[in-house]
Amino acid sequence: MKEDVFGTEALAVREDSQRLNAFIKNNSKFIKQCAYKSVHKYVSDSDDEYAVALSAFHEAVRSFDETKGAFSTFAQIVIKRRLLDHMEKEYRHKAEISVEPYMMEGELNEDENNPIAFELKERTATLSAEKSTSVSADVTIKDEIEALSQALEPYGFGFSDLVECSPTAQKTKTACAIAIKTLIGSDELMSSFRKTRTLPMKDLSSMANISRKILDRHRRYIIAAVEIISGDYPLLSEYMKFVKEV
Repeated sequence: MKEDVFGTEALAVREDSQRLNAFIKNNSKFIKQCAYKSVHKYVSDSDDEYAVALSAFHEAVRSFDETKGAFSTFAQIVIKRRLLDHMEKEYRHKAEISVEPYMMEGELNEDENNPIAFELKERTATLSAEKSTSVSADVTIKDEIEALSQALEPYGFGFSDLVECSPTAQKTKTACAIAIKTLIGSDELMSSFRKTRTLPMKDLSSMANISRKILDRHRRYIIAAVEIISGDYPLLSEYMKFVKEV
């Protein structure tokens, strides 16, 4: 496919979810090739890397700017960045769950300024709880995405819809983070949210001091973030760390 045609088609379909889904499906070979170049191994439909690459390609379509270069190049960059982020998080997760109790034998300097000591101490405290509740160490980001998609169904949207409603400007991102923290921190708002499956716009806007326009525009993103942070999504929660920092 010629470069200008590829980019033009990406621009033409991104506002139509049906055509966008078809565009993504039709370019699955290109997505897999980009994934292969990023992780240096064959990527199949069932691999976590493919799920991440699909989401990244969707993001690329939604954020593509034709004045800044070719779409194929831009898409490859976005896919590579997201896969590298995914691989880094997977590595950290596997490193963390590999710690066993016998590694804790002997004395350990528990100085609060010693990050290694703190990490090991925290991990020791949670190992028995994880084992007793049969939490699998083999849960992947794809598993979490599938579980989150099911959790989002009652709200009328899915995981693939998040890219188009995610904030890009730092000011808006901060406002959304404040809204998320405000909602999670209020039992009353959360009770209303769980009961109605909608954001309590008026009360949330007042409590968080954020315009209803922002809340409405990024409603799906805020709902998904609340589900991730308040649910059991350790890998996806890595993408929401900025909320705690606001």
